[in-house]
Amino acid sequence: MGLHIIDEANRCLNCKKPMCQKGCPVHTPIPHIIQMFKENQVMEAGKELFENNPMSVICSIVCNHEQQCVGNCVLGRKGTPVHFSSIENYISDTYLDRMEIPKVQKKGKKVAVIGAGPAGITAAVILAKAGYDVTIFEWKDKIGGIMQYGIPEFRLPKSILDRYQKRLLEMGIKIRPNTTIGAVLKIDDLLRDGYASIFVGTGVWKARNLGIHGECLGNVQFGIDYLANPSGYQLGENVAVIGMGNAAMDVARTALRNGARHVTLYARGTRAAASSHEISYAQLDGAEFVFGKEIRRITEKGPVFSNSILDENGKAIGFEEEEEQVEADSTIISISQGPRRKLIRTTVGLEGSDRGLLIVDENGMTTKPGVFAAGDVTTGSKTVVHAVEGAKIAAMGMIRYMEEN
Repeated sequence: MGLHIIDEANRCLNCKKPMCQKGCPVHTPIPHIIQMFKENQVMEAGKELFENNPMSVICSIVCNHEQQCVGNCVLGRKGTPVHFSSIENYISDTYLDRMEIPKVQKKGKKVAVIGAGPAGITAAVILAKAGYDVTIFEWKDKIGGIMQYGIPEFRLPKSILDRYQKRLLEMGIKIRPNTTIGAVLKIDDLLRDGYASIFVGTGVWKARNLGIHGECLGNVQFGIDYLANPSGYQLGENVAVIGMGNAAMDVARTALRNGARHVTLYARGTRAAASSHEISYAQLDGAEFVFGKEIRRITEKGPVFSNSILDENGKAIGFEEEEEQVEADSTIISISQGPRRKLIRTTVGLEGSDRGLLIVDENGMTTKPGVFAAGDVTTGSKTVVHAVEGAKIAAMGMIRYMEEN
């Protein structure tokens, strides 16, 4: 790997107007990082990456690079682009275990972070480095959020998150696992106990259903629930997956690694929503794809489809009356997720959209003063780097708010 990334670094043109950097949601200074790497300044480069994006080592693995840094590299127009993710992974992974935790002057104010996913961890790091006493409240037993319970181990080794937790504790960040805010404890309780500001990064964990007959059967599962603990399911040999987004690809690949012999993904239209790389990996693993199928209901035998009626763009605009029963031991619905609404229901003044997503302003503040939010709970299901992007804005908004109040 060392020789590979050195070769990649040497191919960088060090563009004056780096399109790779522009294509990154958090604008990682890619040519500058590559130059530091070439000058053997690995720790210095790692520090710069971490300060710009605390989730750098995660993003180097799970980002949609083909649509961001790699996809915008000018070398890719006529040949092979520079694969910065490999360089970033080497630098960030090295830095994570060797980083020095600086002592900071304390502000004397407490902040609460609800949710230990990518948005919550990013906000916690920024606020701790700014001198605030940070406590993370996480409803699961481990940190990571979607990185822990939604991205499979074969895509993201969970040992990385254990290393992150060690760093967070060294920064003085307190972590309360198995603690749901919006149940026994509420946001108003946090404010009562002296938290000067609150960050919400609770993600989207409520599976979207299809609203069809058969969703309550014993051989039907939801993708977001399955990915949280695949070993707890007995799917059988033949599995049907409804949906073709990135999460559906993870579901299919996980099922194939946990006993399923045949996994087929179904979509209404003629295109998959997942990235081309994720589709390719799923195909390599043996998943099959069927397009133009509208699911009508689910039976004990499996899903029942009708052929979709498509427009000129391959988008489904209706379906034919004739039905087809597909035999499958299990059917997994993986079409989307939405937020749980506990915080909105239990917090006066906290408003959400029609979809239940928290409404925030340009500083990341919700409709309740002092409460900020970012990540999937404000945007709907997106990527780790987009959660980081929003969390950086919200954390800076929290700092300004606390300085003024």
